[in-house]
Formats: sequence, structure tokens, C-alpha cells
Amino acid sequence: MFGTLCLYCCIIGYYEYIDTLSMQSCYSITQNNQLKMSRDIRKLLRVITPNRQGEGDGAEVRRIIGSRELRNLDPFLMMDHFEVHKPHGFPDHPHRGFETVTYMIEGICKHEDFKGHSGEIGPGDTQWMTAGRGIMHAEMPGTDRMTGLQLWVNLKASDKMCEPAYQEKTNDLLAKASKNGIDVTIIAGQSLGVKSETVTRTPTMYLDFKMQQGAVLEQNVESGWNAYMYVLSGRVKVENTEVRANQAGVFDKNGTVFVISALEATRFVLLAGRPIGEKIVQYGPFVMNEDHEINQTMRDYSMGVNGFEGARNWRSRIASE
Repeated sequence: MFGTLCLYCCIIGYYEYIDTLSMQSCYSITQNNQLKMSRDIRKLLRVITPNRQGEGDGAEVRRIIGSRELRNLDPFLMMDHFEVHKPHGFPDHPHRGFETVTYMIEGICKHEDFKGHSGEIGPGDTQWMTAGRGIMHAEMPGTDRMTGLQLWVNLKASDKMCEPAYQEKTNDLLAKASKNGIDVTIIAGQSLGVKSETVTRTPTMYLDFKMQQGAVLEQNVESGWNAYMYVLSGRVKVENTEVRANQAGVFDKNGTVFVISALEATRFVLLAGRPIGEKIVQYGPFVMNEDHEINQTMRDYSMGVNGFEGARNWRSRIASE
């Protein structure tokens, strides 16, 4: 099984320069200082309500990271909550210089790449793809409707030209834990005493929580890691701030414990990652560190070399069905 629902980017018309070394937290929410506990609790800085927008070939997404409201959150480049209906999808497109993580919620995603790999992922399945020096693939719905989350994780400069790699796990193989009205699926990292076996080149925590009304989560996190949550259904409270369905909450970098209370039956994902702190130059589906590296990537793709051998003449089967 291969591929990931890497949300389709047009190669022409999207260019971005981001200096993460100079990025500072610019999110503002009035912080509640009433309670000072011995634990180092993370503060919520900002709540974002992503708007729906078109993506790929007729797909629709809520862009949590990668929008004007939150351009990126080092090491996270983008996150989309996607919904796709047949016959639309994400036809043939390339990637270089980062990792993609697809976590399916509903439906089936079919995928195929230019090396001859193909397969399907369904509800609760995940795929962690390291695009590295180059990949060309397509993702299309295998059912009338599919929904899920797509995350782009940056790679440090020394890893950007590594060989592509894939870690795929069906729902039954993902680490899970339960305690006091809280169920968690551990895509990466550790929670409730259980650790994921997923290997991440960029240190990352990715957790899917289901909480009963009144349950209170205390989740450890590395101090200094950037972190956010996205609510799929229900409502939670972080200190005195509510985060509702289809909203994201961005946390302060300081602190080693998240404290999150469920106001009703709720499902949300909680992510954190160690900042890379390197300059980013992004041109659509290519993410490098310098302008000349992007120019070289475009030449490599055009000429079909250095990881893109055969890519320009390849046509997927699933995109033409």
C-alpha cells in the first residue's frame, strides 16, 4: 500500500519565502493568570476557524496551517481537513523536501506512484511518507466520499534529499490507550503511558483523542515544541477558552503539560513538533532552504533526473478512471 493524500499544489503560481529563524509568536488571546500551579501548563494563544476552500481537482479543504491566519508552525508546513467526492481528487503531482502524513476519517483513498506502487487506505489508517529527493503520485477517492487530515512536516536541510520512505499502518496496528473517559490513538509520540512505533525524522507528536463529557486530559509535551489542536467534533476548554468543532487552538511554546477539558463528547487531534529553525523556500509542492535549490528542483523535475526519473511522462491509472 502506497501513497498519501498529499493535497494537490499547482507547480506554477505559488512561491513563498519564509525565514523561520525570525518568526515569533504573534498570536494573541487574553491569557488567564488566575491559576498558577506547580505544573508548567501550556497556555492557549489563539483560536482559528479555518474557512473552506477549493483544492486539487474539485476537492474541498479547511486549511488549518498554510493560510493567511497561520502561514506555518515550524516544523509544520500545512494541515488540511479535506473532503473529496467522486470523480474529483488529487491527480498526478510531485513532491520534494518534506514529509506528508495522511490520517483517514471516512471513506477510502486510492493511491498510486510513478515507481509502480499502489494501494488503498481507509478509516483510521495512516501513512507517513517521506518525499525526500522526489516522488510523483496521485490520490483519488475509492468511495463516493472520503474525508481525513493531511499534514506536511518539514525536513531539515540534511534530510531533504534522502531517499523516499513510507510507514503505513492500518487502524488496528496503531498504538492505542484508554483512561478515565479518554481514548487515544497514537500516530506518533506517546500518550497515557503508550508509545507509537512510528519513526519520525523530524521529532513529532500526533495524537487523536476521543473524550467523554467531563473528562480532563493531562498530556505531557516537550517544552519549546510548537503545538496546536484541531477539534473534529464537540467542544473542549483550555483554561477559560473554548475550542469548538472545526476550530484550531495554537499553544504557547513554553510549558510541558496540556490540560484540556471536554465540555461534551469530543474528538480532536493534538500535535506538537520540534522546530527546525531553518530558512524555508517553498514553491508549491517543493520545499527547500534556498532559492537556488528550488531552481535546481524545477530543472530536475523538468529533465526527469535526481529523483524524478520518468516522472514527467508518467500517467497514473487511478486519475483517469
